[in-house]
Amino acid sequence: MSSSRHRTGETQDGVKGRILVVDDDRLVLATLTHGLAQAGYEVLDADNGDDAILIARQHRPDLALLDIRMEGLTGFDVAGYLRDYLQLPFMFLSAFADEATVAKVRELGALAYLVKPLDIHQIVPAVEAAFANRPVRGDALAPAAAAAPVATAADTAPTLDMLEAMAVGILMHRYSLTRAQAVSRLERMAAEQKISLSEQARRLVEALEQLSVGGSPPTR
Repeated sequence: MSSSRHRTGETQDGVKGRILVVDDDRLVLATLTHGLAQAGYEVLDADNGDDAILIARQHRPDLALLDIRMEGLTGFDVAGYLRDYLQLPFMFLSAFADEATVAKVRELGALAYLVKPLDIHQIVPAVEAAFANRPVRGDALAPAAAAAPVATAADTAPTLDMLEAMAVGILMHRYSLTRAQAVSRLERMAAEQKISLSEQARRLVEALEQLSVGGSPPTR
């Protein structure tokens, strides 16, 4: 079990919010907690799902940043608990962007989904956007609403930033691309189709979901 730690930005009065970071990779965990603390957040950390739930119950963070694949309870397990029992918002950080992962992320109603590898300079803006877009505690992430397909539940639909991150992750996974190469490919696809980057990302994610249930594959 990990020992839970608090790390806070230098000015206590200026703390932006409390974040729970969960990752079983100690190096990733240390990097995230240090970077977020430097950015002005109070940070709690855990390297496994059991500790994450205990810390969340005790300290009620404003946001949880969850790795997905961990021994024991997964990030999905933790997210489900945070949503159903504590009504706490969360976002995912994962190296995986396969069909099943993408579908589960959307089903759970995460505020954002970031595909590794990422550095802290990319994560902090995403966290700040998640804080800006997160629902009022107690008014969202209800189990019944979150269980509905995102495509048919407008009130739980992910932000476009999340869709673009998911689309980039899909391209990285499908074609063994770096993040920069995947972003470039997504931009090229949007230009070829003469549509916005957000719309191209939406089409790609929806096409992947159709493929995973036996529908038509992506056209490009």
